[in-house]
Amino acid sequence: MSEPGSRRGRAHDAEGAREAILNAAEEVFSEHGFDGARIDVIAKTSGYNKSLIFQYFDDKLGLYNEVIRRLDKEANQLQATILHELLADEITFTIDRFKQLLREFLSDYFDYVLQHERVMRIYMWELAEGWQTYAKIISERDRQDVVEFMPFLDRVKKAGLLRSSYAPMQQFVMAEFIIPSFLAALPLYRLLVPEEDVSSPAIMAQAKEFIIDFVIRGLVNDTTEANS
Repeated sequence: MSEPGSRRGRAHDAEGAREAILNAAEEVFSEHGFDGARIDVIAKTSGYNKSLIFQYFDDKLGLYNEVIRRLDKEANQLQATILHELLADEITFTIDRFKQLLREFLSDYFDYVLQHERVMRIYMWELAEGWQTYAKIISERDRQDVVEFMPFLDRVKKAGLLRSSYAPMQQFVMAEFIIPSFLAALPLYRLLVPEEDVSSPAIMAQAKEFIIDFVIRGLVNDTTEANS
């Protein structure tokens, strides 16, 4: 019998094989973190052999890097949309417009993380491990994304739209991370209040609105002076 993923065992579709391996790796990394994930488990889950994984991704870190890049690409599309509108909005960049765009981004990001539970789990593993694995794969492209975000932060700060003088970048990272942190705590909420369906559509809709309002009220300097 041919080994799973061998050329003899099935018609070799490079694109399909890569996608299956990445899907399997995302699942295993989300369940066990980088250190706990095993290549043989990823191979078995994907249906392809380990030699093909090494052929495509070199090693486990290379595979992890590709998983993170795929997740980042999806999340960055949300950020790029809001960033484009904010940077292009030279005339109507008021508090009301700022709050509206923040609300749209946070709403879309909440839905994205809710629909991509593995993303949240991988980020929680990184958080627990001090981002040590991420530090090995961070690139100049990642830093460039931050550089592209800086003009928006400068405009926000100069316009007096932020409540705090604390570093704007850190403010936005913390605000964004509230969403995966909340979703990661859902199992705890179920233990504390087992009689409530804390993940029902109605409760999740309330939670989403609460988080959005919480972030906006915490970030935005909603005063008469700033509005004027």
